[in-house]
Amino acid sequence: MIVCKFGGTSVQDAEAMMRLAKIIEAQRSSQPVVVSSAMGKTTNKLLEVARTAAEGKQQEALDLLASLQDSHIKEARKLGIALSEDWVAEKIHSYFKEMQDLVHGLSALGELTPRITDAMASYGERLSTAILTQVLANQGIPSQLMDARKCVITDNNFVNANPLQEKTEAAIIKHLRPVLDEGKVPVFQGFIGSNEEGITTTIGRGGSDHSASLVGAALEADEIQIWTDVDGIMTTDPRMVPEAHRVKEISFNEAAELAYFGAKVLHPATIIPAVRKKIPVRVLNSSKPDQDGTIITNETLPCENPVKAIAYKTGVTVVNIASTRMLMAYGFLRKIFEIFDHYKVSVDVVATSEVSVSLTVDETSALQDIVTDLKKIGEVNVEGSRAIVCCVGDNLRNIPGLPYTVFGALQDMDIHMISQGASSINITFVIREDRLPEAVRRLHDSLFLKVDPRIFQ
Repeated sequence: MIVCKFGGTSVQDAEAMMRLAKIIEAQRSSQPVVVSSAMGKTTNKLLEVARTAAEGKQQEALDLLASLQDSHIKEARKLGIALSEDWVAEKIHSYFKEMQDLVHGLSALGELTPRITDAMASYGERLSTAILTQVLANQGIPSQLMDARKCVITDNNFVNANPLQEKTEAAIIKHLRPVLDEGKVPVFQGFIGSNEEGITTTIGRGGSDHSASLVGAALEADEIQIWTDVDGIMTTDPRMVPEAHRVKEISFNEAAELAYFGAKVLHPATIIPAVRKKIPVRVLNSSKPDQDGTIITNETLPCENPVKAIAYKTGVTVVNIASTRMLMAYGFLRKIFEIFDHYKVSVDVVATSEVSVSLTVDETSALQDIVTDLKKIGEVNVEGSRAIVCCVGDNLRNIPGLPYTVFGALQDMDIHMISQGASSINITFVIREDRLPEAVRRLHDSLFLKVDPRIFQ
């Protein structure tokens, strides 16, 4: 059994959905489960509708919603469905009627709560999977629309809910296993779930990957496939370095590190359930289904290139805290991190000396309050417009001369922070954001002058 997750670009229109149907038809013997995102930019548009309504612009929100409804019906009709008499048309009209009611409520309330945000955002996946189920049936593939809200059971952290592992696994097995046993293809929404009271939640942006991994782990799939619009994991962002190579195989740990530090191919949380069950994850291009993509496994293959890929994260802010009280002081770091914990702001990179601490954040909404609290324990300096660059590979700590190669390529650039000791699979540093494209190109030229054909293509 395999899980096939399709991202927004893989279901963005009628043409994309027909490609999807062919992909599923080719894998019928493997008992596929389809996990789908919303069509194209639907989720962003739904959230815009909700924000507009909460601002009191009811008619503008309804007009946006009507445009979204027209686009869904248009693509469905191209596929020969969503006509007046079929169940898909009824689903589409009922969903949009429910969203219109939400718009009226938001306009009266004047406040967009996390709970209502999740309710509105959930309709994107519910619409796409209704259409997809009929597309598959029209192609002679027996399929059944599932309700992910009955299967992915979460806590009450709306907008970024955490699935409850045991209850989610039990619910997935209960609802999906009988459908597979009947020879049907379950069509399952990514990104959405519900709390234990049955109220709709979402598991964070990019959460469809996580949904697919939850399904794969519960059903002990042979493989989890992430179908997207790129050829797989690349040695770096091909928009920045057009000659970037495809990575044929990479370890879970390396892929998770790349995802965390900005690689957009998969969501970091995807890795967690798959690692637990040692299920391979394959990243594939839905526009090029004959290509092999990238396979992510529990093992690390030997590679002549020490670095597998270069990732980066923009929009980073560096916070420097200095105090002579830190010297030999017990609990100083704890006090610093308690402040960030209080404001629920995560820290990416940390570097320390005898009397100072530097760290990076990419969430700055509470930064002014954080700085105010930090000034009670030391001098604080903030540097914005920074970028994190991360070189990822297996056992980098034990490769002689690698830091020399990395920083030699950037010898005329100011390096604001360096972190390697915390991990054996990455070298991470911070630079000015305006130097990022040049830095990534130089690093790629230096680290991938020659590539190991067993690992790269």
